Amino acid sequence: MWTDRPVRMTSAEAFAAVALAAVACDGTLGRDEAHALRRQLENRSLYTSCSEAAMGELFDRLLTLLRENGVAGLIDSAVPALNQSQQESALAVAAHLVHADRKVTREESEFLQRLTEQLNLPSGEAQMIIRSIEALNRDSLDS
Repeated sequence: MWTDRPVRMTSAEAFAAVALAAVACDGTLGRDEAHALRRQLENRSLYTSCSEAAMGELFDRLLTLLRENGVAGLIDSAVPALNQSQQESALAVAAHLVHADRKVTREESEFLQRLTEQLNLPSGEAQMIIRSIEALNRDSLDS
């Protein structure tokens, strides 16, 4: 059960935790979301030296924390382990994962709002990142 005390994480764990929280915030974690999450992480410098087994262990730990503490608890543990640059990138990846299917649920919107409130970014920067990702994922050719 959630204990009010965040779990200590490395920056690699924290970055992956934010991405996992983004795909799990609506209460489901489907195969397509898991693959999208993996694609977002596999070429980043924090993970390029990780073996398949190490990545599996990382996600096993994060999924356990998610089950025990929920999305909010996972984010509470992750944010303090990220520097400002990592927070910017983590927010962009989270927003991309949320917007990738072009259908943003209420839970996903609330997740992004809570995440932006917890990040230590300059005023307006978090919203600018989210708006940029929304524009990137919008299919404006349909209108």
